[in-house]
Amino acid sequence: MRYFFTLLLCVLALPTFAQGNPEQGKIKSPSCVFCHGKNGHAVDAQYPNLAGQNAEYLYRAMKAYQQGQRESQFAKMMQTQLSKLSDQDLKDVAAFYANQSASD
Repeated sequence: MRYFFTLLLCVLALPTFAQGNPEQGKIKSPSCVFCHGKNGHAVDAQYPNLAGQNAEYLYRAMKAYQQGQRESQFAKMMQTQLSKLSDQDLKDVAAFYANQSASD
């Protein structure tokens, strides 16, 4: 029984991910379409598809780019694109792409 309560406390202590607003995310993501496509389906194979991805994953990835924690060919470009967005903006953009159909 003691282990159950320990597990319960650990689960309750996990940070929750506040959901974004997909409608606002669509409005806040105009520069994303040039690489990731209108609905998250990349226009070129060198860019990842965002449609249908997990919103929390997308948020954390954008946050990592924003903070300069990601290294890739496009990391600096992503950091610049995301530099003016707030945490709520990132959550909204993540929600928009997560709500798009993964199949085109």
